[in-house]
Parts: sequence; structure tokens; C-alpha cells
Amino acid sequence: MIYWELFLGFLKVGCFSFGGGYGAIPLIREVVLSQGWLEEETLSYMIAVSESTPGPIMVNMATYIGSSQGGLPGAFLATLAVILPAFCIILLAMVLLNAALRNPWTQAVLGGVKPCVTGIILATGLYMILTNLAPEVAPDWRAAAITVLLAALLFGSKALFRRKLSPIALIVISAGLGILVYGI
Repeated sequence: MIYWELFLGFLKVGCFSFGGGYGAIPLIREVVLSQGWLEEETLSYMIAVSESTPGPIMVNMATYIGSSQGGLPGAFLATLAVILPAFCIILLAMVLLNAALRNPWTQAVLGGVKPCVTGIILATGLYMILTNLAPEVAPDWRAAAITVLLAALLFGSKALFRRKLSPIALIVISAGLGILVYGI
């Protein structure tokens, strides 16, 4: 019986909680306290623990409460119940989106949007570079040197390494250069 109650209680949380994990806390509190699964103080501690552990707060709380009430099967059922509504919605959205992506009109719209997005990203990058190279007071030559070096690495990596430099590698290199040039 506890397994069915856990499943239905957390299915309710998964179906009717909007606004992320923090928006679900009042609903989780209502379900948990009305069922008598935890005391108010224990639930408050569980919220704090769920915030500090990796992963979504709703899933962490469902797993912990399910485990405390029904062991491993309870943890599994509570976690399954809390993620099932979102999983079904995403699955349905993907089916509908996949059908829409095959439509030639949708393909034409997306074909027109791609250059716009590329232009917006390029304009933002150029704006950041130009404001970095020519601020209002005086140019920061160290920032200009780092910008030129990163651009050379980005465009020269394909010739040197036969492949593009990954964005993560560029972030790590720019962090290292910033520390080296500006100090800690």
C-alpha cells in the first residue's frame, strides 16, 4: 500500500508543479505532511540536503522520501512518479516537433532563421571585441593581445591540428591567459 501511495503522491507533484524544483516545494510539503511520511522539521532538513546535493531538487526529495518510507522500491517508485509527467510531455513534444520538422514550410523558416542567429551571435562577438579593444578611457593592450591570440588559435587550430579547437579548450586557454596576464 505504501508503494501505491508514494507513486500517486509524487505523480501529483510531477503533474502539478510548475516553476522548477523550488516551485514544487510547497506541493511536496503538502503531500508529505498530509500522508504523515515526515515531520515538518525533518522535511526542512531534507529540503536543505536536496538543495546541496547534485541533481534536481524534486528528484532528490522524491528519492529520499521514497527510500525512507519504502526502501529501494519506494525510492524507485517515487522517483519514477515525479519524472514521469515531464518525460511524457517531452516525448510528446518530440513526436510533434519531429513531424513539424519534416514540413517543407518549417524547413524554409528554419533555413531563414539560421543566418539571422549566426548574425546575432557574430554581432555580439564583434561588439564585445571592439569594446574590449577600444574602451572609453584608453585601450587595454593586454586584452587586445589576448583577443588576437585567441582568434589566431581558433582560426589556426584547423591548419595545425587538422581539427577545430573545442570551445571548452578555448575557455580554459583564455582563463589561463587572463590569470597569466592580469594575475590573480
